[in-house]
Formats: sequence, structure tokens, C-alpha cells
Amino acid sequence: MEHLITDIQRFSLNDGPGIRTTVFFKGCNMRCAWCHNPETLSLTPDLLFYPAKCIGCGRCFALCAAHRLVDGKHIIDRSQCTRCGKCAESCYAQALVLSGREMTVEEIMAEVRQDKPYYAASGGGVTLSGGEVLCHGDFAAELAKACHAEGISVAIETNLSFPLTRIRPLLDHVDLIMADCKLFDDALHRQYTGISNANVLANIRAIRDIPMIVRTPLIPGVTATEENLTAIARFLSGKENLLYYQLLNFNPLGITKYQSLDAPNPFASAKPFSDGVLADFGAMLAQFPISVKVGE
Repeated sequence: MEHLITDIQRFSLNDGPGIRTTVFFKGCNMRCAWCHNPETLSLTPDLLFYPAKCIGCGRCFALCAAHRLVDGKHIIDRSQCTRCGKCAESCYAQALVLSGREMTVEEIMAEVRQDKPYYAASGGGVTLSGGEVLCHGDFAAELAKACHAEGISVAIETNLSFPLTRIRPLLDHVDLIMADCKLFDDALHRQYTGISNANVLANIRAIRDIPMIVRTPLIPGVTATEENLTAIARFLSGKENLLYYQLLNFNPLGITKYQSLDAPNPFASAKPFSDGVLADFGAMLAQFPISVKVGE
């Protein structure tokens, strides 16, 4: 069995405790308007083009008619691109990158095993991320089982938006859940992510046997409001397996990825919040009986 993986990032320090290897699955059931990893959304490979890296060697033009010169500018006709990846394979300047490669559990484990000494020394392990790992529940469960069989701790970064009965086989092999709770209001959640938050809230409430970190990305004018953040903090109050509630500053790093995909970015002009504003958000939630962490 193979699944599409966009990246395997070693020595990660921001995807859970200790030194970790993060496996990024391709495909997500949400369409968050602010997503900073748009190349992970679809369940098929995506071709990214970074013009600043292009050296004009012309190899891609010889390989595929989707590559064209228009007014002296290299463009990709996305309607002609089959996402085969041949142009990316030939691009030694890495101006063309194919996001998504089929990998087996054993192929992933071969990379994961390389850092086992660091996991043990730092209290780290493997984090399954995305995209959305729950879109790949059966495969992810097999990967988590393989990690546990070798004594490697497993965490997941997830939107928790699937029915609990569907995701429980994976959760049985997970040591830490880092769950996004983006918007408490269901209508707003539907507007900005494309789906309801009913399963998200139900799962956060129901899962009591696995340590959990709940996170909200601070999106200007959307999630970063007093009404939204206090509603989530109130909802989390009294949750015994909650390690802390984390507010994540807006991440602008997706701008170049949208450009590389020729995709619109509704939050292209948005900026991260200052340290002072972040501190104010934290102070606002001090009234609730939960631990609050602001930033990475």
C-alpha cells in the first residue's frame, strides 16, 4: 500500500515535544482560506514553479507542451499539465517541484529510523501531519503501528473533523493529539473552511484518553477575535487531558507557494501580529482555568 507524501522533515522542533520527524500527507478535506501549505490540499500531485530559480535551460520546454513562453515569460498552461513530474525531475535548478510522491510504510520508516537516537534523547518522535492525516486513516494507522513497534512515539497534527468511530483505529496508536479548533461558530467555520465544525468540537469533547494540545491559528479579522478565542477557551475549560491551548501567530510563508501554483491567495496582504498584540491575546484568556501558550 502506498500513499502520497509531500515531505518528510527531519529535526523538526515545532511539531510536538523534542526532536521529531514530521511526515506530511497530501490531501485535506478542509479548504481554509488562509492555508499556508496549499500544495498539500489536493489528493493528487501538484507542480510548483519558482521563476526566481529558473536558469532558462529550456529542458522543460522540450519535455512538455504545458511549458510556454508568453511575452518572454515562462508560464505553465495548467490545463495541459498532467502532473507527471518529468519536468521537475529534469530541473536541476529546482525551479520546478512536484509536490506528492507515492511512498510505502517501509519507505517512510527507513527515513524515520535514522533519527531514533535523537527521539530517545530529546523525548521526541514522529509527527503525522498534512494536509490532513485523517484523510489517510488506514495508512496512517499502519505507519503509527510500525513506529510503536520500534518504540517511537507518535503525534498527529489534525483538524479532527471526521467521526470518532472512523478515526479511532489510528488514535489507538497515537501518543499526542495536536488539534486545530479554528472557529467556534459553525456558520463561520463553514464559510472559511468549507465544512462544519460539529465533528471537531464533538471529538475534542469526547477524546479523554490521549494527551491533547488544542490550537487556533490567529487569522486577522477571522479567528483572531475576542468572541472566537474566549468561546474556544470557555469550551476547553475543565478538559482534563488538555495540556494547553495554543494561539499560533499568522504564518505568511505560504505566499510564494500560492504564486508557484498560480493560485489566488485571499490573505496575501495579511501580516503576523506583533509581540504586544500576542501578549494581549494571552492576557485576555487568563480568566479561564486552562494553560494558554502564545506562539510556537
